[in-house]
Amino acid sequence: MTIRDVAQAAEVHVSTVSRSFSAPHLVKRETRERVLAIAAELGYQPNETARALTTGRTRNLGLIVSDIANPFFPPLIKAAQAYARVRGYQVFVADTDEDAAVEEELIQTLARQVDGVILVSPRLANDVIGRLSGELPFVLVNRSVAGLSAVLMDVANGAALAVDHLAGLGHRHLALVCGPRGSWTSAQMRRAAGKAAADQGVRLDVLGPNPPTEHGGIAATPAVLGTGATGVIAYNDLVAIGLIEGLDDRNVRVPRDISVIGVDDTVAGRLNRPRLTTVAMPTAAAGRTAVDLLIQALETSGEPATARTVLATSLVVRDSTAAPEQPVG
Repeated sequence: MTIRDVAQAAEVHVSTVSRSFSAPHLVKRETRERVLAIAAELGYQPNETARALTTGRTRNLGLIVSDIANPFFPPLIKAAQAYARVRGYQVFVADTDEDAAVEEELIQTLARQVDGVILVSPRLANDVIGRLSGELPFVLVNRSVAGLSAVLMDVANGAALAVDHLAGLGHRHLALVCGPRGSWTSAQMRRAAGKAAADQGVRLDVLGPNPPTEHGGIAATPAVLGTGATGVIAYNDLVAIGLIEGLDDRNVRVPRDISVIGVDDTVAGRLNRPRLTTVAMPTAAAGRTAVDLLIQALETSGEPATARTVLATSLVVRDSTAAPEQPVG
């Protein structure tokens, strides 16, 4: 079954059939629906390889994450893939292992195989991201770069909620365990937590940079204890879980001796004991939104989009936070 057979059965030109699949916005709705119905009835499937050769479009998208083993990323990836599939696109996923050099190499490699790229929590410098975006459309997740589309989860609000929660329980001395150097999320948390702590009249010690992993949390344990803080906000759930493990190894009880808050609301945090109080991040919504923004750019002018979407965060209170045994002040 060929495109000419569909055109003959639908009594339209071959180019109309082609546009019904590749550029549906250019075809009248009634005509497009008739063409697609007849194509389905005849069992016609467009040749994507041939289409790519004639249009220069692959209908493939790149999705680059910093650590696919981190439980923050799988919900985002699955949501992005599912939504892209509905829109007629496929997603290539790549993992940089928190290495900016690998990230740049992957972008350059994918540029020859995809129509656009979604960068999730990228570690590259802003000027490098700006330069690479000249090769193909970008959408960033949890990173803001001038002139590029971004889907931002409101981690600043989440950090402020975490500080307010601990202060409301009676904690007067807090610690913030930051993430890796160059992390946009970490910078947002540091700024917002510092302001919230000042507004609440509590002390905040900032520790880092730290690896965004369970081992990073374990390694940060001595520094956290050295501050004397009774409440801790970790960069993510993995760091928080590692910190709880490190505290337990030193016979420091959570939350009786020290309260711990994570960020992300991952399955790992819900299964941990004590169950982790955390800032819930809308990861699935971020994946769908990022794909939508990228496809909008590809199917309109093809020019880089500059939309900016901010998704709300919330605090989920569980078992890892409580009032200090002897509140200070």
